[in-house]
Amino acid sequence: MELIVIALGGNAISKRNEPLSIENQYRNIDATTQLIAKLAGKYHLVIVHGNGPQVGLLALQNAAYTQVPAYPLDILVSQTQGMLGYMIGRSLQQHEHVKNVVTVLTQVEVDPIDPSFEDPTKYIGPVYQPAQQQQLQAQYGWHFKQDGQYLRRVVPSPKPQKILEIDTIKQLLNKDTIVICNGGGGIPVIKNQLGYQGIEAVIDKDHSAAQLAIQLKADHLMILTDADAVYENWGTPQQTPLHHVNTERLKPLAVDDGAIGPKVKSVIEFVEKTSNKAYIGNLTDIESLLAGTKGTIITK
Repeated sequence: MELIVIALGGNAISKRNEPLSIENQYRNIDATTQLIAKLAGKYHLVIVHGNGPQVGLLALQNAAYTQVPAYPLDILVSQTQGMLGYMIGRSLQQHEHVKNVVTVLTQVEVDPIDPSFEDPTKYIGPVYQPAQQQQLQAQYGWHFKQDGQYLRRVVPSPKPQKILEIDTIKQLLNKDTIVICNGGGGIPVIKNQLGYQGIEAVIDKDHSAAQLAIQLKADHLMILTDADAVYENWGTPQQTPLHHVNTERLKPLAVDDGAIGPKVKSVIEFVEKTSNKAYIGNLTDIESLLAGTKGTIITK
């Protein structure tokens, strides 16, 4: 069977401005797994998920309890990997075509001198009104950037270099297991004399999914979001969806805009290194994406 690496966007777990309750997250996850389960038995599946809202909430909860020092981001990422992996796995196992599902706590090596440590760009946590920026910076010492009409906290997002648990993931796939891994982009670690240690960052889940797909030599990389395709001239009267394109056509859109740019960068890297297909589109169109009738399909 062919192997698909699926990168789930935030809307697969939590909707924008929706309360981050467990009930709301399960409702979104159940709708997501109902679609993914249709591929079970037809393909080997690896699922990567985001964690921006969840890791941001954990950071707020940590900051609110002042009797102990706040936990670092690598610890919070590992917590969200366990929580969301459990929730996605439990939901998947409700479907008859799904046999084995395993969540792998995944460490991802990054470069300690990556430029993102000097210029944080990764959004985490809820949105805030611009008027709250001064108070929040004074209270927590966080960095903020504009996210549409709102502000959000930003943290370093170094480029993933290597997935440490890759051999374990391969062994599980060989046993026909659906693997949930690289959650939240993976637990960011750097190499030292004793092995590895965590570092304060959150890796972009799309870049991480691409690196994972490259190391696994996956047949397909699917980046699922709330947009139905990649658009040229987005937000203007001339906006046009791109359907079947090569990587050269997409390269002008591969910018660090915190939106579609990182997704475009990720699929370009995967396609150029493997010569296999990548897809960007809406979660609800997952089967049509594979059939090539909806979304943006990228080839070399």
